[in-house]
Amino acid sequence: MRTAFAAAGLVLLLAACSPGASGPAASSGPVPSATTTPAAGTRGASPAPAEPEKDTPAPPPEPAPPATEPVPAPAEGHDNPARLDVVVNKTRPLKPLDYAPADLRLPAVPLGPGGDAAVVRDATAGAVERMFAAAAADGVPMTLLSGFRSYQTQVSTYQHWVNVNGQAGADRVSARPGYSEHQTGLAVDVGDPDGSCNLSACFGDTAAGQWVARNAHRFGFIVRYQPGQESVTGYAAEPWHLRYVGKDVAADMADRGVEALETYFGLPPAPDYR
Repeated sequence: MRTAFAAAGLVLLLAACSPGASGPAASSGPVPSATTTPAAGTRGASPAPAEPEKDTPAPPPEPAPPATEPVPAPAEGHDNPARLDVVVNKTRPLKPLDYAPADLRLPAVPLGPGGDAAVVRDATAGAVERMFAAAAADGVPMTLLSGFRSYQTQVSTYQHWVNVNGQAGADRVSARPGYSEHQTGLAVDVGDPDGSCNLSACFGDTAAGQWVARNAHRFGFIVRYQPGQESVTGYAAEPWHLRYVGKDVAADMADRGVEALETYFGLPPAPDYR
């Protein structure tokens, strides 16, 4: 009987030392058998009463580590006419075709023939004023000839050139309605007070033409249609046609010697309408 009682006591003692409901989950390891040797310091000790099970809240999830690089904003594909990086050409019409900016104003600069209607977007107007002031300080006066043209104005402008040169000839020197940079309010045509080379290729040989070729990028402008880029831009060279893209882009294009906006933004050439 003593042996039976002793064996029973040993079983009870081992049972009391086994993990309870508050111990590790069953998947964390095998359950000890009744013949497992007690850990050091516990042999012969009375079993401690098991604590009642508690509802312990789960710890909050750890925050995700910061990204090593900023996540870029969704690309708009240079389609938004309200942005400075919009690209309008023979394969990239304005969206919508009759787009018109809301912040148009006339720059406070000397105006040439037709310049009294040469309103442009406010940011463009400020850059025009700074550029004209700098040119005048260098002894090179300029005049503003053209700025924003509405869809309807471009209808008549394009038709004029069709009447003069035929459609194929017109497409080399004038944009179809809805495809003109002038409609964005970001483009201007500049001239000189003499006027003999205004809106003509020889403007590039005038003091004003040479000045803008060297300095327009300082004020956020590029000469949009450069010689030798017809297969990219789709238009004959226009040394008088300046496009406002902002100082960062204009300066970077000048530093890298990139002559076409399509090339700079990695967009396909647009020599012809689709």
